[in-house]
This record gives sequence, structure tokens and C-alpha cells, in this order.
Amino acid sequence: MSTFLPYGRQSIDEADIAAVAEALKSDFLTTGPRVEAFETAFAQAVGAQHAVACANGTAALHLAMAALGVGEGDVCIVPSITFVATANAARFQGAEVVFADVDPDTGLMTPATLEQALEKAGRPPKAILPVHLAGRMADVRALKSMAERFGAAVVEDACHALGSVGEAGRAGDCAHSAMACFSFHPVKIIASGEGGMVTTNDATLATRLRRDRSHGIVREAGRDPWWYEQQALGWNYRLPDVLCALGQSQLAKLEAFAERRRALAARYDDLLAPHAPLIRTIPLEGRPGLHLYVALIDFEAAGVPRRAVVERLAAKGIGTQVHYIPVHTQPYYVERYGAARLPGAEAWYARCLSLPLFPGMDDADPERVVDALIEALSP
Repeated sequence: MSTFLPYGRQSIDEADIAAVAEALKSDFLTTGPRVEAFETAFAQAVGAQHAVACANGTAALHLAMAALGVGEGDVCIVPSITFVATANAARFQGAEVVFADVDPDTGLMTPATLEQALEKAGRPPKAILPVHLAGRMADVRALKSMAERFGAAVVEDACHALGSVGEAGRAGDCAHSAMACFSFHPVKIIASGEGGMVTTNDATLATRLRRDRSHGIVREAGRDPWWYEQQALGWNYRLPDVLCALGQSQLAKLEAFAERRRALAARYDDLLAPHAPLIRTIPLEGRPGLHLYVALIDFEAAGVPRRAVVERLAAKGIGTQVHYIPVHTQPYYVERYGAARLPGAEAWYARCLSLPLFPGMDDADPERVVDALIEALSP
């Protein structure tokens, strides 16, 4: 039987292993010089003035909300198609969440769906959190223009989008946002085991992010060597040196990883095109650093439930995933806000299936996956 193909996995080489081994032999395993080195390299890679490393993508989103002063009485707008962490970050701070619908064919928040959410919110939001789903970038420039009407900050959930470049710039350059948040989970564009980053062009926000990731504590040069001062209620959201060593090594391969993902996605597009409209692909616009390859499948027309397709593919050694169950339908949020209908999000969820996509795939793997998928869709 052929090797099992997961929907995503890390790509680790000897250079990565050597970087981690060197860190393990150093004097620092937790916070040391590799943290700042990774931050500096990351800021340069995305074109931002500041980058602040943290424990994971969820921590990045939470730190961003705290740095903005989000709290009780505030409202934040989040697209329903995302991982729950995007919404939860606002709730961690006591804010309420209003869910925006998405384009059913891209899964992205749009100016039109944001306008609907703004009307539903009934008051000016504190923050708007567009998600660059699968690596495809939301129209942050247009969303920022709308946010400015209400004095709201835009925070990009760019956890899927490291390496993405669109008409409005590069994901993480913060040309049209206050901050952007990234994840280095093993299935993301680059991996550090776990890890996250917040980028910003605002020095004050960067200072708050660094303070809050370490218990709200600051240290000042010239004071007693043991001196520290807690200025806020922060968290232990630091990213260890040893993981920053892996992250920086991976970052050096970012462009190669992104290019390989785009090439594999283009091959999928070619192979799936003859099967439209049963299977729809999402056009590649700009130069996305694709985290996922999502096919939109009319399971009802095929006469085969999605679960059966997933199980048939797994039996052939092919892993898939669904990104995502609409967050507004999760029990926690239904209990808090009541049942709601967001037709775009529900249409996306009904059809989406993430197929294997990672740099280590063989050139022949997309054909293997598509052949198996077509067979699995046969009643």
C-alpha cells in the first residue's frame, strides 16, 4: 500500500535538526538570543517593523486583543469560518463576538458580510478580525476603510497565510491593519513545533505585546540586576529559544515552501477542472502561501455523504479534513447568542474538503488523490 498522505505535515530537513541541536547545546533553552533573532528575521520576511514571538497562534490572537485594550462591553467581529481561537481570543478579554458571514465560494469575510455584521452589532466594534483562510487573503484594505468609520482596529488572523502576497501587500506587513497573527503549528507553512508571532508597525503595541507575553513584567537597564516590575496582568506566552531556532531555520525556506504549495495546488486545479461543477476549485489570486487546498464538492449531487467520502479516502491512505465547522454553530456560542443563520458560512461548510497539501508530497501525489476522490464520489 502507498504511504499514507495526511492533509498536512511539517517538512523538516538536516538544517532544521542542526539548528535545534545547536540550541540544545547552548546556555539557553527558554528565553535567549534566538528569540530576538527569529523576531528580527520574521519582521524582515513579512515587511513589518516589529515581530513578537509567542507560544502559539491562539496566544498571538489573545495578546493582540489585550494590546488593543479589548475588554468587557466591547464587541469584536469575527468571520464564522475560522478555527474557534479567533473568536475565543476576544472572549478571553470579556468582549462579545458578532459573527460575520463569508463568501460561500472562498470562505472569506467580505465588505458586504462585514456591513451586515456591523448592522447586527448595533454599536461600534472595538476590533475586526478578518481571517486569511487557507492562505487566500481577505480584502484587508477595503475592510480597514470600513473599520475606520467606527474607529475599530483591524487584526489579521494570518495563521494560514505566511508567505501570501496580494494586491494590498504581504500578509503580516500591517499596511492595512494594527496587527497580524501567525501560527507555526506543524501543519502550517513553517513549523516550530508550536509557536506564534504577532507583527505590527506600532511601537507602543509591540511594547505591550512583549510585556504581556511574560506575565505583564518589565525589566529596565540600569536597575538592580534582580529588579522587575509587573505592570499588567499578563501570561506566560513566551516561545523558547529552542523552538525559535527551528522557526528561524524553517523561515529560511519560506519562499521555497510557498512556491511548492502553489505548484501542487495548480496541479490539483488542472486535475479537478474536468469534474466541475460537481467539484469546484478556488482560483489562485496573487501569490498565496497556501496552508490548505480546499475543494468544494456537491456531495448531495454526487449522492454520497461527505463522511463516506472521507472514510473511503482514508481506506486508500489519503487523509482529509474539514475547515471549518462554522463557529456560530458551536454549542458555547449558540448558548451565549442563540441560534443564527449565516447562509454563506453554511454553504461553505456543506461543500468544503481539504485535500493533502505539503511541500514533501511527490509530484504524482495530486493525481493519486484526485483519482481516489473521484472513485470515492461514485455511489
